[in-house]
Amino acid sequence: MTGKPVKDMTFEEAMAALEQVVTRLERGDVPLEESISLYETGANLKKHCADKLAAAEAKVEKIRVAEGRADGTEPVEGL
Repeated sequence: MTGKPVKDMTFEEAMAALEQVVTRLERGDVPLEESISLYETGANLKKHCADKLAAAEAKVEKIRVAEGRADGTEPVEGL
């Protein structure tokens, strides 16, 4: 992990950190107390990633083009 607080991580940093947590937990050689701590960290990272995705989805909009220029936006369906 980067040592950076989760709230300050980019989506990519949080995903990389989450992958590290999952890898360590999947190995199965982590003591119980550390496993619990890793699980909590993983849950925080997952929420952070989900929040970042939700924010990005809210910003993603389909651009309507009229005569080669942006003519407003409308939400993208199905995201």
